[in-house]
Amino acid sequence: MYSGFQVQKKRRIVARVQCRNIKNECPELTCKEPVLLPGRCCKSCPGDFSTDIVQDLPTQLTSEEEEQSLKHFGTLLTGRTSQALRRDEPSPTSMYNSAYNYLATGRFTFHRKNLYYSFYLSTSTPRPRNIQFVDGSGSILEEQTIDTIGGVYQNATGKLCGVWRRVPRDYRKLLREERLHVSFIWEPSATLTGQLSRYRALSTEQYSALLEPTMGVDRSLMSGAGATAIVSASSASAPSIHVSLVFNGVFLPNDVADVPLIVQLEHMEKDYVVLREEIIVKKPSNELNFGEVRSTLLGADLRLLTRGKLSISIMSRKDPQALKLVGVVGPRANCEIYQTLLLSETPSAASGLAWAFLDRAGSLRYGVQLIGLEEESPLVTLVDEGGKRRTELEDLTPSLIGGLANGSLDRPGPRLLEPLFNGELAVVAASHVGSMLRGRLLQRPVADARDTAAPVLLRRLPQEPVQSGPVGLVWTAVDSDCSLHYELEIAGFPQTSSNSNHEPRSFRLYLETKPLLAQGAPVARKLLEEFSGYVLEGSVTGLSPAELYRIESGIGFLEVTDSQAERILKARFKARAPLSCLPHCADNDVASVVAYNLQPPRSDMETSACFHETRFYEEGTQWTSSTDPCSMCHCYRGLAQCDRVLCPALTCPQDKQLKPAPGHCCPICSGPGINMNATGKNISSVTRGCTLAGQFHLPGASWHPYLPPVGFDTCAVCTCDPVTLEVKCPRVQCPPLDCDETIAFRPSKKACCRQCPATTPSTANAGVVGDTTRLPRDQAALSTRRTAEEILASGGCKYPLGGPYENGMEWHPRVHSHGEMKCVKCRCKVRTTGQ
Repeated sequence: MYSGFQVQKKRRIVARVQCRNIKNECPELTCKEPVLLPGRCCKSCPGDFSTDIVQDLPTQLTSEEEEQSLKHFGTLLTGRTSQALRRDEPSPTSMYNSAYNYLATGRFTFHRKNLYYSFYLSTSTPRPRNIQFVDGSGSILEEQTIDTIGGVYQNATGKLCGVWRRVPRDYRKLLREERLHVSFIWEPSATLTGQLSRYRALSTEQYSALLEPTMGVDRSLMSGAGATAIVSASSASAPSIHVSLVFNGVFLPNDVADVPLIVQLEHMEKDYVVLREEIIVKKPSNELNFGEVRSTLLGADLRLLTRGKLSISIMSRKDPQALKLVGVVGPRANCEIYQTLLLSETPSAASGLAWAFLDRAGSLRYGVQLIGLEEESPLVTLVDEGGKRRTELEDLTPSLIGGLANGSLDRPGPRLLEPLFNGELAVVAASHVGSMLRGRLLQRPVADARDTAAPVLLRRLPQEPVQSGPVGLVWTAVDSDCSLHYELEIAGFPQTSSNSNHEPRSFRLYLETKPLLAQGAPVARKLLEEFSGYVLEGSVTGLSPAELYRIESGIGFLEVTDSQAERILKARFKARAPLSCLPHCADNDVASVVAYNLQPPRSDMETSACFHETRFYEEGTQWTSSTDPCSMCHCYRGLAQCDRVLCPALTCPQDKQLKPAPGHCCPICSGPGINMNATGKNISSVTRGCTLAGQFHLPGASWHPYLPPVGFDTCAVCTCDPVTLEVKCPRVQCPPLDCDETIAFRPSKKACCRQCPATTPSTANAGVVGDTTRLPRDQAALSTRRTAEEILASGGCKYPLGGPYENGMEWHPRVHSHGEMKCVKCRCKVRTTGQ
């Protein structure tokens, strides 16, 4: 027995408490004399205190059983079905409910714990602002905002499509018991509500119709009236049709019982009636009534039905002009698309995909993508594989251009639609050299990701060997909440001993984005989901505006790996994102710069990098400009900076100096390992050299080391020994100063040594020649410099950095994390330091 209560806020259920009686779930005891302890529910053996802990819940339906029990639900939304669900609300009337004459019909499919919904709206009914799922008391269980425009599929079919994901178990129970309702909201005073009911005819539905009052009817009697027709047909042996109707509003006030109605199927453009049958409604209802018609058809009439040329009407036999509902019979109301992966039965690197759906006019729109057969001129056909013999129905080859085929079949007949509905229609691509790809079109519900133009084909990585293997297709879309939705299907995995016991394989789906499609571009890699099996439907939230901009720009990638982190499939994809999800930039900003500068957060592998001359460089790297060999560049904090090469002075005579070799900037002195041309002034070939920081230098070359981010260090000169090919970089030795260090200056910021002014005070020569405390820090007075032992012996002080210091000498201490502390002064006084 279960019980509980709900926590509501503004009619919305925000929490639910559930309790159950565990008295009948007490575990079996092994002792002969169990006892019931105080405060316990179950008896226990002496010394056992955990008997009340019930581990297992009651048995639940399996996923397959639950999906079967939650199929074939539909609804009709009219003003008459929109009865108040709450007792404190009055019944709606046409006076205050401005949506009273709106009309819609819906179909519902439960798939993988998600409830997919599909609706047809009448021509006078606009798309609602919100959709709500409510229970019998009017409590809102789920509410979604409806896109005012809709996606590619919705605009092509005229349907309203969506999904309620991860429906809780309690709400699935309401659906199973037909106690769930759906409401369309346009504004507080404009709503339509209908009950989700199970209709057996939906299991075979092939066509649908939404019937509304026609011209010339009595509007006072038919206000808020409407109907929906569930139509199925068969061309086997004798063509036949079955029509199931759900309707209201076609009764006179005095119609109480056994009311006769006329159901008529006729040509819309010609005065031709296909069938006319009479049904009897035993007890008319103001909200919902049911009826059905079965009849045989001519083959020509069945073709008219499949091509959308027929309309269906239901009318009162007593007054057919005043009480009549009419609607066009078109494709069934389910939002569905048919897709398949094209695989080769023999080892081949070719692969492909195909998809198709019926638009609002009944035409079959299709798309085919082939890879690996471009040079073989393949033939693409639709084949019926339902019988013993495979029958070719349509040739799609005329629309195939460059491996892509897109088009529509304007008048598909029963021979094509019946195998399509039954999952027996295959797409076959065959070439004259024997290559063949095949796949059956299977129905998939449409919402979010599939409501886009076309899927993307995932292929094996190019470096893998040429052989048949797995392929995949994925649909992607970004919604108004900036969430990325994806629906993935993979196939073609060989049967191995590891999965021969029918255990599903485990995979991972990754998202990769790059700032630009350039060499060395940094990659932002994010794990989207781990999954088992070959089908995945999911979404990810929290993507940064930069990541979404990259996805919209077509520089996003989806990658599938297996449990051993081995990359299997990968594809580049593109999905349109709302403007509110993209980075906000000024009018003069360049879009590509915005996409690059904004670093996506929470990236697994991406680090700051620099874009320079068509490629990216990692942080801290240095390189020679590809367009100017006399420019050295480096990457610092995501920005590329370049400096002109500074050539040091050569020590060899002028006649020994050689012009720079191609790709080098500075002249060098001639020496071994350098081959010169006939003139002896130019370098013809280089066989040996030195490498430092990734840069190649000729034997005998000299250069200033490049130290990013400062640039060239002119206080050091590196040389490549022409014999040993060793690199040495000694620093410049500064001459002794002839003046006080307080008046010495550096002629430039990058000067290595300080100089004395041209005219110095007389005190400049008053110092003792051997007093090293008067010498500048960068002066190399080796002849007067004392050793550390001599300094300490004469009363000097030890110090970790820069010491030892002479007695009486002052200095600013240096700290590793902060550098020189200018605000602190230390002084040596007889081997002690003080501030």
